[in-house]
Amino acid sequence: MTRAVFFDVDGVLVHGMHARPELSRRWDTALLADMGVDPERFTQEFIFGVFIKKVIVGKMSVIEALERHLPSLGYKGSPMVFHHYWLMQDSVLNQPLLDHIRVLRAQPDIRLFIATNQEHLRATWLWSHLGLSELFDDIFYSARAGIRKPEKGFFDFIDQRIGPQAEPPLFFDDTPKVIQGASAHGWEAVLFETLEDCTTHPWIAARL
Repeated sequence: MTRAVFFDVDGVLVHGMHARPELSRRWDTALLADMGVDPERFTQEFIFGVFIKKVIVGKMSVIEALERHLPSLGYKGSPMVFHHYWLMQDSVLNQPLLDHIRVLRAQPDIRLFIATNQEHLRATWLWSHLGLSELFDDIFYSARAGIRKPEKGFFDFIDQRIGPQAEPPLFFDDTPKVIQGASAHGWEAVLFETLEDCTTHPWIAARL
């Protein structure tokens, strides 16, 4: 009998944006100096606009969105170059956590998955370029599902693909609203802020 265990990306598997700002590692601190784009404007006008509304749920490609909106932010170069910069700056893996996940991977009663709000290209980057495919069985993400967590449809999408489970999936995420949504769906959801939130969980600790 195996149990499905899920991990979020940003703030969990990757040192990036976290639900608690003081725990965040921002990717855009040198964005103005390196690319000529003000990070605050990029966040307010792009991320909170077309990115959240369309890109993250798979209704528009990130490259198309960048091509349309970067000129208004003062960037005249290739959206491919900009996107690659974004990926490179936002790819600092939480290596201590991954080291423990590698131990879990060797256990016979666990299946490891990723559940995250991502657009297609970054999901592929995480999976293939950063090597998360070596540790996880699949990556379920919002652009693939067409809906963001914590909405019920996101978890329904995953349930349909992993099949019936003997016990509730275990999920580590940094966002309280996501924890609430996953819990309401019947998963065991744990708020992740530090490595110990995972490693001291009784089910996990017994397998490390």
